[in-house]
Amino acid sequence: MYISIGIIALLSYFIYIGYRNTHSVVVNQIDIEKDIETSKGKVLKILHISDLHIENISITPQNIMQQLDSQSLDLIALTGDFLDRKKSIPKLIPYLEELSKLNPKYGAYAVFGNHDYVLKDRDFQQLKDILNQYGFKTLQNENAVITVDSEAVNVIGIDNFSTNHSNLVKSFAGLQQGSNLVLTHDPNVVLEMDKYHFDYLLSGHFHGGQIHWPKPYHLRKMGKLVKLNMVKGLHKLEGRPFYISEGLGQTGINIRVGSRPEITIHHLRIGNRIKEVI
Repeated sequence: MYISIGIIALLSYFIYIGYRNTHSVVVNQIDIEKDIETSKGKVLKILHISDLHIENISITPQNIMQQLDSQSLDLIALTGDFLDRKKSIPKLIPYLEELSKLNPKYGAYAVFGNHDYVLKDRDFQQLKDILNQYGFKTLQNENAVITVDSEAVNVIGIDNFSTNHSNLVKSFAGLQQGSNLVLTHDPNVVLEMDKYHFDYLLSGHFHGGQIHWPKPYHLRKMGKLVKLNMVKGLHKLEGRPFYISEGLGQTGINIRVGSRPEITIHHLRIGNRIKEVI
């Protein structure tokens, strides 16, 4: 009996700490290392938020704005998994309202994740329409070009890889010569991009393991990157840098162990291909 009480107490403490962690957001500043040849290029300041999972999020829109402290931004990137239930769509709106107040110089963009595709037909279209209504241009295997100090930056939105919605040919069609910034949800797509150049890629999907203790064994079925121990943070593959956000919300049980809700601000130098050291 005493053993059972001890186990229950330990489990309760574990859940308490895990739930408390979901309120402890971290803002990470990501600076890409660069060589001297690119030192005079323009730096693009990008706010990246992924995996809101409105059904299980402890960070309020006001929390986000307090953390950002009215920073001046060039671009906002949202990389999918907003929600997976129709009734949750209205709960997303306050987040979009607050983020739109940041008024990024070169616009705001969004791609979809596997949970978003749980929504079907009209419900999915409603989610897409609301994102666009609040100024977040949705990219489904599409690209848009922005001009930064006379330099073209291609913002490339690759649709979700794990649900077979991605199409690299369409995503890269008609690109202008310039820097390629890729937004996608599932980072495993980088393993299929040998013939598709990108200077930087932003993604999410893994939640940093969410319960990353002692290791995120539950991620084994979520693609080859997990086996390469690439589940969060800054990585590179064949010299190309990409970032995997730990996301803001959670799925399943609303706890985090060994991971934190994350907001990232990326300082991306454009003009020449980035050469960085990790």
